[in-house]
Amino acid sequence: MGLILLEALAAGLVFILIIWWTMFSGRNKGELHDEDAAEADHDATDRKPPPKV
Repeated sequence: MGLILLEALAAGLVFILIIWWTMFSGRNKGELHDEDAAEADHDATDRKPPPKV
């Protein structure tokens, strides 16, 4: 019985590790704040399209 509980605990820890890894591994400082995201969206819309030849 104890072995089953230990295995369930290990599976839960692996699950938590996978969730944490997918949430925070992409950025150095975690998720972007609202003002940073708004600034990134604003910068993307300010670019002019390349001239047509």
